[in-house]
Amino acid sequence: MKLLCLDIPQPGATLEQYGPHMLDEVRHAWDLYKTGFVRDIYFRQDRPGVAIVAEADSVEAAREQLMTYPLAKAGLIGWEVIPLGPMLNWELLFAKS
Repeated sequence: MKLLCLDIPQPGATLEQYGPHMLDEVRHAWDLYKTGFVRDIYFRQDRPGVAIVAEADSVEAAREQLMTYPLAKAGLIGWEVIPLGPMLNWELLFAKS
């Protein structure tokens, strides 16, 4: 299952609090990339943070993996996990009138 995962800064979390965790955060992302869980990762352009395209068996399995990130373990971020599926409505473009 493909999922869009958006980090959610926790109330009161500051970029200064993130600092001590960032090297471990990047290493952890790399490790999850090598396992195939992280398929793509992007910096958000609207605010500090990331958007991850992940692969997991379920939303719950993805959330479990995401909560292993150091910033999540430190209580500084949470995650919104959005399941994605194929765009089947394209067929409507080819329907005969």
